[in-house]
Amino acid sequence: MFQNLKIRVGLILVLAGLCIAAMFYQKQSQGDIVTLGLDLKGGTYLALEVDESRSRLTDAERADAIDRALKVVRIRVEGLGLSEPITQKAGDDRIEVHLAGLKNTSSAKNVIQKAAFLEFQIVRGEQLQAALPRIERAIVTALPNEARGAAAATPAGGVFQQGAQKQDSAASVGKPFESKLAQAGSQGQFLVADKDTAAMAKYLALPGVQQALPRGTEIVWGVPSAEEVKGFRSLWLLDREPLVTGEALESAVAATDPQFGRPVVNFELNRRGGRTFGRETGRNIGKQMAIVLDEQVFTAPVIRGQISRNGQIELGQATLDEAADLALVLRAGALPAPLRVVEERSVGPSLGQDSVNKGFIAGLIGLAMVVVIMIGYYRLAGLFAVIALALYVLYTLGALAAMDAVLTFPGIAGLVLSIGMSVDANVLIFERIREELEAGRSVRPAVSEGFKQALSAIVDSNITTLLTAAILYYVGTGPIQGFAVTLGLGIVISMFTAIFVTRTLFTLYLERRSPAAQGLSI
Repeated sequence: MFQNLKIRVGLILVLAGLCIAAMFYQKQSQGDIVTLGLDLKGGTYLALEVDESRSRLTDAERADAIDRALKVVRIRVEGLGLSEPITQKAGDDRIEVHLAGLKNTSSAKNVIQKAAFLEFQIVRGEQLQAALPRIERAIVTALPNEARGAAAATPAGGVFQQGAQKQDSAASVGKPFESKLAQAGSQGQFLVADKDTAAMAKYLALPGVQQALPRGTEIVWGVPSAEEVKGFRSLWLLDREPLVTGEALESAVAATDPQFGRPVVNFELNRRGGRTFGRETGRNIGKQMAIVLDEQVFTAPVIRGQISRNGQIELGQATLDEAADLALVLRAGALPAPLRVVEERSVGPSLGQDSVNKGFIAGLIGLAMVVVIMIGYYRLAGLFAVIALALYVLYTLGALAAMDAVLTFPGIAGLVLSIGMSVDANVLIFERIREELEAGRSVRPAVSEGFKQALSAIVDSNITTLLTAAILYYVGTGPIQGFAVTLGLGIVISMFTAIFVTRTLFTLYLERRSPAAQGLSI
């Protein structure tokens, strides 16, 4: 397939176009063609550990508490609205949080350190329709302009009403709440487009809207998950009073149902919680029960029968990994100890900009030296290598933008190292071609044989470096993982540009030359 020159050139150009599009999209959404990390953009670094001042934990209990806390902290950090925050384990007893661009450190610390709160609440989505007129009136009264805008936006048919009567009312009266609401697959769950979540949150914060909700209920956002439609966020109407809270939970473990082979989560409550849970689930058989952590709904299974101390949550078509994730959520709502900040560092944006500038200057100097040496020593072949190197830079930045990866200073070091390996591959190829030319071969066979003979050495050196990058990523944390990711990505792309792109440029040159003028200075 790739023997066809037009296909080879087309593939190179298509990849370049995709990379440019990815960088443009990233620039429009994030403000940078590549998301910058804490050390380049500035922000706050926090290290958290489990506070054992009141009770000592065993090594196993501490490791489990860190895993549970990591889930909670990650949810809270993502809710801060920062660009690409990083939350990860460091060893077995610490959590690291990187908050690039954060200014209000104290509020973020308060959000991260507060105790996790788990609740089991009954879903009451069927009661929302009756409350809609009151909700709409409350919004119209508080925000008249919203009502006028919604009058044109409300679609005929809507979520709850259908037919000509609905069309007439939608055309005459604005329905700001319902116009931003779409019914989801399960009873009680509704979807709100990402672009409308801010407006919906503003509506729900109005005192009049809270008073208009059915008595004893509240509206809670869901946690974005793979089950939801991309580009939407779920909304749930729940009983305000929970059946039980995380204080009653003693254990939660993912398992496989021996009868049907489906993933489930088995949980156990204490005696007091079991009595209450048994009474309330017996009253609500057939209804959905939302599992809510930090005021966000994770899932809402249907109550199949009365559940006392020992219960099981069926997850349908979910995977065992998703069941383990839910079990972790349940255990996170009953953390044995709070978290404490053991290290805090602030990186000013001026320091970050200084790092960016120095890295940029170092990269330019290095590239300039490579260009001069390659063209000066290998002439036309060196020019081909420089073109391939330029495409390498474009492809790498495009890949980082498409992956929405965070670029840190160690990551820049990984990219620079992979640039060196890309040039090294071209040197191996050119030297092999030169040897073939000196042996008396004509240009075409010499080029073909040079690439063929150099390939094994290039692949061997790059694979060993890839293995090193994989080990660094597996055993390392934070900056080391960033270095490993960019190094590995750079090596893969450098192999493509050094072998595929450079070979295409040679072939293109030879195809455009007449047979009598196919000399190659190398």
